[in-house]
Parts: sequence; C-alpha cells; structure tokens
Amino acid sequence: MSQTLAENPLLRRPALICGGMVAATLAFVLATPLLQRGHDGATPVVLVQRDLFFADRADGGVAITDSRSGAEVAELLPGEGGFVRGTLRSLVRERRREQIGAATPFRLTAWQSGRITLEDQATGRQLDLHGFGQTNAEAFVRFLTNKE
Repeated sequence: MSQTLAENPLLRRPALICGGMVAATLAFVLATPLLQRGHDGATPVVLVQRDLFFADRADGGVAITDSRSGAEVAELLPGEGGFVRGTLRSLVRERRREQIGAATPFRLTAWQSGRITLEDQATGRQLDLHGFGQTNAEAFVRFLTNKE
C-alpha cells in the first residue's frame, strides 16, 4: 500500500524543499528585469561606454584597442592583469564553443548607478564586474579612458 506525501514525513520534507527551490528560481527569473532598472524604475543611464578589442601579442601581452578609432587604449604586459585575462578567457571560450570569431568587440560600460559591465556583443553575455569585487571591477575602468 503506497503512502501520500501528507502521510509520510520522510517524503514530505524533500518535496517541500524541491518546491521551495522551484519557487525561488521563478521569483529570481521574474525579478531580474526589475532589478536591472534603477531604484526609481527608470532605465539605467550610461555614463561612459566603449567597444574594445583584446588581442594577444606574441610576447604574452594583451593589446586593448578602441574598436571605432583603432587607437591602443592600454596594454597588459606578460604576467599582469590576472582578473582581466581570466574574465576574457571565459568569454572567448564561449565564443569558440559557439564558433564565433573575434570580429565583434566587447562593450565595457560604466553606469550612473556605479555598476561596471562587460558585454560580449557576439554572444549577448553580460558580466556585472562588481559581482567580482570592487578592485576587480576597477581593473577594467581604466580602459574607459584614453591611454596616457
């Protein structure tokens, strides 16, 4: 004779946990568009935005160039910029998996809210760099201004 969930407490707890996880996931998915808006419900305001190419150099460095002007914005010398390199590696890996080349630049954006995002315009993936900590987000901020 089989028991229902209400009759068996050993089956009831896992069912409640699974149901709660499903409800939490749905709430998160539905709330995400609202969380991306400003606190007043307005569309976020872009302070600075730049489309960039990141190219490996033969010496192990990385050249960062502005996609519009072709001017070099910055360079990472061999062995420096670990967070920047790791972030880009993950995005490039996704491009390779989807068989997308390097012709489309990445979009780096500073928002009025203080967020810094890096978007792969080829795949549509967007990273909120503050999610990795303030210091890591600041590693990208210098690419928003001209090389000095």
